[in-house]
Amino acid sequence: IAMILDGLDGRVARLNKTESAFGAEYDSLSDMVSFGLAPAIVTYQWGVARIAEYGPLWRRLGWLVCFFYAASAALRLARFNSRAASQDKHYFEGLPSPSAAAIVAALVWLANDQTQIGLTGLILAFLVTAFAGALMISRFAFNSFKQVNPGARVRFTHIVFVPLAFIFIFLYPAITLLLLFGGYALSAPSVWAYRKLRRRAR
Repeated sequence: IAMILDGLDGRVARLNKTESAFGAEYDSLSDMVSFGLAPAIVTYQWGVARIAEYGPLWRRLGWLVCFFYAASAALRLARFNSRAASQDKHYFEGLPSPSAAAIVAALVWLANDQTQIGLTGLILAFLVTAFAGALMISRFAFNSFKQVNPGARVRFTHIVFVPLAFIFIFLYPAITLLLLFGGYALSAPSVWAYRKLRRRAR
């Protein structure tokens, strides 16, 4: 719900012509709480207590990962605000914080259903969280989908995917969200790697 509202608030303000500098800063503050602090706290409460059973070093590493994610979200939002006027509207520089939060939330949701996670599973969860934080402060160009025209004709094959996505979200919410946003997070690094390999081949 927070992600849907985050995508609508700016559009509603522009349609009503009620945009303001205060609103933009307040929106960033809300994003920081919803998509920066909240996922970090959830990961901390869920994972640090479990990984601390394997020793104090693991507890410190878990705490550092949670802090790194929250700090990355703050830096991502600050960079977005400072470059909003000059940035290409078709792309985001760095993974958007709502997408990173969706990955972390879906991962914790999925792992929380498992009775035995073990040290390997906990390490993997913290690595994914750290990776999401690193992508937020990266310089990879992520598609913003703002160039999509809502009034344009939509292919029938694309229409079929919409109900299928909702069905999978209803049946397997955690897995579906993790796959959707995880795929989006990997899209920009994959395109960058493909272009770099193609240039070397030439």
